[in-house]
Amino acid sequence: MRIVTSKFLRAVVPKFIHKVLLKRAVRSSIFTYYSNLPTPPDSEIETVLDYLRKKAVTNFPYYALDKYIPTDIKVFSDKEKGLKYVLLDGKRLYFKKKWNKLRIKKAFNGLLKEQDPVCPHCYENGDFKIDQGDVLVDVGAAEGNFALSVIEKVSKVILFESDERWVEALNATFEPWKEKVTIIRKFVGDITNEGFTTLDDFFAENEKVSFLKIDVEGAEMQLIKGAKRILQNTNHLKLAICTYHKQEDEKLFTEILRNHGFETSHSDGYILMYHDPRLQPPYFRRGLIRAVKH
Repeated sequence: MRIVTSKFLRAVVPKFIHKVLLKRAVRSSIFTYYSNLPTPPDSEIETVLDYLRKKAVTNFPYYALDKYIPTDIKVFSDKEKGLKYVLLDGKRLYFKKKWNKLRIKKAFNGLLKEQDPVCPHCYENGDFKIDQGDVLVDVGAAEGNFALSVIEKVSKVILFESDERWVEALNATFEPWKEKVTIIRKFVGDITNEGFTTLDDFFAENEKVSFLKIDVEGAEMQLIKGAKRILQNTNHLKLAICTYHKQEDEKLFTEILRNHGFETSHSDGYILMYHDPRLQPPYFRRGLIRAVKH
């Protein structure tokens, strides 16, 4: 693992070869680890191991998600906006201007997998859903697919996205609903300055927030530190926060959220972040925590 993920190897080996070597190393490490445990793994882990015995190493090792195929996706061009888009539930989802059709197909295919009910990355589940009239705060919006999927339900959407190229696409995607969508081009963390904001500083004391979706590429802990007032004082709040970026995040976030009065549960199944150089036993990570404060 350490050899295959070294900076030197990544610099001298072509990307596709490095990816093959990395997957082989990850697979070998996983099966060595679990074969040496004193007791057999639980059924959830065994489901993943069964997949990895027969299929390629992937982030979402579940047979039900293999139905998603990038070549099945149709990509359209909006000549007026100079952007390409796909259709999500009949609504236009735009992508970065420089992305070609192949990249868009792969990216959207991944988004479809992520929000399949089988996937550990799916935000909604059972009773944990966006309700009619909710105020959705989407931190780390990127393509904006989650907000777009619930846009008819919500009364207001606030999208935080720091990448200007995504902001251009988001403006195009949400143009039909611009009266209830606000896009903020800032990072969200534990400080407030020109490029950053905390959620506590951004929202006024009486601002209503009813659903928080958080996926900020490993900076979730900083965001939590900057949202202590909202987490402590806001009632009737639902929160979906990703935990797969770091091995310890599920345990840490669960403890913090429960201390703030939330009831918590994790998504079913596991994500395999095989490309993470910090990957270590037990290798698999929960996708996200769903938390509710009544």
